Amino acid sequence: MRSSAVSPCPAVLPSHRWPRLPPARRLPAILRPLVPARSLLAVRKISLLAPKPLRPCRRPISAMASEAISTTAVAKGKQELLVFESEEELAVSLAKYTAELSEKFARERGAFTVVLSGGSLIKSLRKLVEPPYLESVDWTKWHVFWVDERVVPKDHADSNYKLAYDGFLCKVPIPPGQVYAINDSLSAEGAAGDYETCLKQLVKTGVVAVSSTTGFPKFDLMLLGMGPDGHVASLFPGHPLLNENQRWVTFIKHSPKPPPERITFTFPVINSSAYVALVVTGAGKAGAVHKALGSGQSSSDMLPVEMVSLKDGKFSWFTDKAAVSLLQDRASL
Repeated sequence: MRSSAVSPCPAVLPSHRWPRLPPARRLPAILRPLVPARSLLAVRKISLLAPKPLRPCRRPISAMASEAISTTAVAKGKQELLVFESEEELAVSLAKYTAELSEKFARERGAFTVVLSGGSLIKSLRKLVEPPYLESVDWTKWHVFWVDERVVPKDHADSNYKLAYDGFLCKVPIPPGQVYAINDSLSAEGAAGDYETCLKQLVKTGVVAVSSTTGFPKFDLMLLGMGPDGHVASLFPGHPLLNENQRWVTFIKHSPKPPPERITFTFPVINSSAYVALVVTGAGKAGAVHKALGSGQSSSDMLPVEMVSLKDGKFSWFTDKAAVSLLQDRASL
């Protein structure tokens, strides 16, 4: 896959040259449907400060929430917390979860819209580029987006696109025209408006679904990470953008975390997703996990991660034991 062929919406965005990244190794197009993986060991579910358990998903997707060895699943309202013994087991389970959703939406919609974030999330997707998924996933149905992006050139070390390209996209045969990067020749404000225009065009053509509940775009799967401060996307604690409820994509010029200029999806778009997998590992994020899941108290100063509340979707936390070490019920995990 060549970065020069990455698609902003061709019918909407101005054409310009993309910076060249190292060439990807060429892979054959794969048209075979996903071969479902075997069921592993079912996990137990316990209640954690929740009045009612999580509603189980239909097969085969529900299998992913209950088929990882040495994993505990915890229901919290409409969320599900999966705790893995190690990051390696988390990566194995995340790959299977993603592959099953790919099969589901490719069959039902003829397309699979996936939203990526930056940080350690890309490393956690590494099992998808290995057998059996490299050969069995129908990569031609994938359409890839970013929940946020730094307004830097695509070959810059801070670029979420470069991170995803180097660690994932160059290793799988997703059609280059179905990878939607920002127009990095524009300002932060211009890039945000440009990306939103692109999304609206893809909604018109049916590539991206629309939530019948909210009227915002409904992506099939968002793969998100969380910062130690509880931020998701480029939505930071206490920032006015937390309250944006009209725009699909907005921008920030003075990010609390460098680089300063970014674009980001807004919460109405995130919360309209069909599925969200939030990948959180390490003791450095245990405080934010405790605030979001373990305090049992409402707070006026909610962390951004606490504002992820799907209107008509399924939200799963993929964590390791270090990340949940401060939860009150940690002895049961």
